[in-house]
Amino acid sequence: MRFLHNLGFFCILFLVSPLFTSSHEHVKGVSNHKEHIHKHMSRKLSFEITLHGFLLWASMGFLMPVGVLAIRMSHRVQCRRRLRILFYVHALSEILSLLLSTAGAVMSFRNFNNSFNNRHQRIGVGLYGLIWLQALIGIVRPQRGSKGRSMWFLVHWMLGTAISLLGVLNIYTGLVAYHEKTSKGIKFWTIVFTAEVCFITFFYLFQDKWVYIQKQGVSLGNESKGATTDQVLLPRDKQKEVALAESC
Repeated sequence: MRFLHNLGFFCILFLVSPLFTSSHEHVKGVSNHKEHIHKHMSRKLSFEITLHGFLLWASMGFLMPVGVLAIRMSHRVQCRRRLRILFYVHALSEILSLLLSTAGAVMSFRNFNNSFNNRHQRIGVGLYGLIWLQALIGIVRPQRGSKGRSMWFLVHWMLGTAISLLGVLNIYTGLVAYHEKTSKGIKFWTIVFTAEVCFITFFYLFQDKWVYIQKQGVSLGNESKGATTDQVLLPRDKQKEVALAESC
């Protein structure tokens, strides 16, 4: 009797065991599928974060400084043709910077978790608004010599300086956020970007002092001779000099 009881138990266990095995394999398969989807989404998210960072670096870390340097260099240029070229470089650089930053902002709002619980996202939202405000101010530029030109220039300059500084700061916070999101190293890119910022800052200060540096090699006697020569120029010679400056 006991033998029959054990035999029945083993028969039931034999019949039911495939069900447990198939159920375990099904759960394992679902787990592997979810892991595959997670890896795929992680790669996609990593690519989108990298593209977002590249767009904002090209906008804030390259094109905007180029536009600032171009308009800064134009302050000491007398030739009208060169002034026009530098102005167009400034305008095109800032327009491209605006378009790339807008593309980065759209990508951020569509694909990322915008909980605004970190410094990078909060600075970024304010930065996007300031960039568009600066673009609108640039469009309504008054004519040179008009009454509101001085106030416009002051606001445009102060806002542009603030955007440049915030843009550099947000690139650093973006690198930190990238490291926290992907666990990838950022030391190399931080060093490269810091070197770029140092170079741009040095060039900005150097070109501003270049005329002063050149004057250090001129003696006082040569300066007085030059001043005397300028004083005795005939009106016709002065007209030729002005015409040459305008046509260069």
